[in-house]
Amino acid sequence: MFPSILSNEAAFKHGVTETNIRHALWHPIHEQTLEQYANKWLIIGYDAAGNLIEIAYNVIDDDTVNVFHAMPCRKKILSQLNL
Repeated sequence: MFPSILSNEAAFKHGVTETNIRHALWHPIHEQTLEQYANKWLIIGYDAAGNLIEIAYNVIDDDTVNVFHAMPCRKKILSQLNL
């Protein structure tokens, strides 16, 4: 899905690995813009073990995204998105 994925330190704050971030970005079940912010997106996707994680990122250019948030998906998010 994304040719180049960068992750800053904040993306690992909740213990999600780079491998699982990449897997979730490549296997999304939901993607949306975060309307209250410019150039920020939310993806809900599966990690390598099949667990849902939430990822927030911004687009650097046509081929690159920067992940700044990743964590196990919260029930609150799933219910808000009707997933």
